[in-house]
Formats: sequence, C-alpha cells, structure tokens
Amino acid sequence: MFEIIRCEKTDFDTLAGIWERSVRASHDFLTEDTISEIRERLIPDYFPNVALFAIRCNGRISGFAGLAGDCIEMLFIDADARGTGLGSALIDFAIRQGATRVDVNEQNAAALKFYLGKGFEITGRDATDEAGRPYPILHMSL
Repeated sequence: MFEIIRCEKTDFDTLAGIWERSVRASHDFLTEDTISEIRERLIPDYFPNVALFAIRCNGRISGFAGLAGDCIEMLFIDADARGTGLGSALIDFAIRQGATRVDVNEQNAAALKFYLGKGFEITGRDATDEAGRPYPILHMSL
C-alpha cells in the first residue's frame, strides 16, 4: 500500500537521491557533467519552485512529482521501484490536481511510452532542453 504526501524541505535530500538513481536508470543519454549540473540545481533552484508530492510505500519515499499550475514539471521513481505502478499513481494524482501538460526528453523512450499510455499527446518539440543542452524536449498534453 502507498500514500501520497506533500513534501517538506526536510525531504529534499531524499528526493535528490531518488532523482539521481532514477536518472541513472532511465536517462542513459545524459553525460556525467549534465547529471552533476542538474543535481546541483535541484535543491536550491528546482524543488522550491514546484509543489512536491512524494509517494511513500511501506514507510519509504519511493518517488515524487513536482507540479506547477497545470504542468507536471518532474516525476521520478526510485530505480528499485520502477515498474511497480507508483508512477501511474503519481500521474493519476497529478491529473486529479489539474495537471494536463508534461515535458519529456525525446531520448527517454520509456517515459514517452508511459505518458502516451496515460493519454498524453505530443503537442510540440524543442531541439534543446531549457538550458540549451542538446537534449530535445517533447511537449505533451491531455
């Protein structure tokens, strides 16, 4: 059984660890430098600017989503909890909160398939990520 909880600043270190393990398991196209750059910005820049919700399973936080307005800004499941339905539970929760949009790295085929399976459709594409790095971003909407 799981529960979805609102995150506090005291959860940020745990979330950053989940982010890194998840990215290393699913974003093999990112360089070590890129992973380090993004990780350094998680706690001071990214986490404070979204409403963070964690999914806790058997007392342990196993994933999280960051929401801003109608957009899912981030969704990461710990590497050892992938494929267990926790991502689907977070997406369903986000949709109930009003989320209708998400961006996904084009090279992350598993995430793209996941969001398409949840009813999202591709509505646009940027050739680079928000920092201008060579990682195309697909914009998706319900």
